[in-house]
Amino acid sequence: MVTLVYASSEYLVVEMMSITYMDYQATTPCDRRVLDEMLPYFCEDFGNPHSVNHSMGIQAKKAVESARNRVANLIGAADPLEIIFTSGATESNNIAIQGVARFHKEKGRRIITSVIEHKCVLEAFCALEREGFDVVKVPVLKNGIVDLQHLEQSINNETILVSIMTVNNEIGTIQPIDEISEICRRKNVLFHTDAAQAVGKINVDASKVDLMSISGHKIYGPKGVGALYVRKKPRVRLTPLFFGGGQERGMRSGTLPTPLCVGLGKACEIAQQEMDAENTRLGEFKNYFLKKIFDNLSKVYLNGDAERRINGCINLSFEGIEGEGIMLGMPNVCVSSGSACTSESLEPSYVLRALSVREDLAHSSLRIGFGRFTTFEEVEYASSKIIEVVNRLRDMSPIW
Repeated sequence: MVTLVYASSEYLVVEMMSITYMDYQATTPCDRRVLDEMLPYFCEDFGNPHSVNHSMGIQAKKAVESARNRVANLIGAADPLEIIFTSGATESNNIAIQGVARFHKEKGRRIITSVIEHKCVLEAFCALEREGFDVVKVPVLKNGIVDLQHLEQSINNETILVSIMTVNNEIGTIQPIDEISEICRRKNVLFHTDAAQAVGKINVDASKVDLMSISGHKIYGPKGVGALYVRKKPRVRLTPLFFGGGQERGMRSGTLPTPLCVGLGKACEIAQQEMDAENTRLGEFKNYFLKKIFDNLSKVYLNGDAERRINGCINLSFEGIEGEGIMLGMPNVCVSSGSACTSESLEPSYVLRALSVREDLAHSSLRIGFGRFTTFEEVEYASSKIIEVVNRLRDMSPIW
């Protein structure tokens, strides 16, 4: 229960309002089991994991290495040392993209991504473009899947890197990673994937890629920690973004935050154990939610491929009204009109524009996210509330 306070010049109103959280792509709550495992490393077992000349440091190092093993096990990494701890997926993406590009710039300067990547990937490519790199942004089909033919044709002898996300953060579509991997291996090009929205939700296979980015707070771990998988055999070389004590194989210097690393490791262990059951439950929620919406509202459109998608992410466009209006009409239901990183922008989603969604429909979109702690009662309530608000707004709309 959350207390919302409304104030005016004449009176103060306090309303108790129960919040229904449906924005699991933006962030997830930290699992209590994760928090419990982290807590001792803040005040009791507080040693520096790099101070291995005494017992406190050794104990912290063991905790970090255990966490590294858990992350490696979840994604199928051959060697736990292929896991590099970072502050999150944004840093992981930047280390991978900028680091590989700068290290291999003598070999070539073409780098390839897709038009629907997360902002941190697109901005990293823009920064490299200003340094003289040849940036290619591959289009996607209307279902949100990368155009593989266009991707293959874009790779030439100057190409050094392809970066394509595994799951899109706005529409939930799953990219054909195996096929992209096969193209990159055949063309002898390094392949990086931003798997922040995929790890812990679907099976990912590190052997198919050269670099993979992971985020802690997307899988019920703490904010402020992530990981980058960097293949060792054959070795992937990159230039670090910043320098210091040479920690993390020299790729990411700085003292590791033991509690956060432990939290990420525990989150990965839980995900590995519970992912299949979670997927089944979320699939039932998704099917129920969509059926109810489509049975009660006309001219509603699902954005992204209907089959190749994660169960916890639904993106819908409601013709005739604004997505922002729907959210204002149900302040106790937490949904999104796009990526959390672009939520303050009034522009329609660049991801939906890339899918050739009409501008009015892009403005009318909502992203609804289910997760580990979503209940059926919340799915029932949120769907009913959306139907109620959409009908009310359409009744008031001269366009509708």
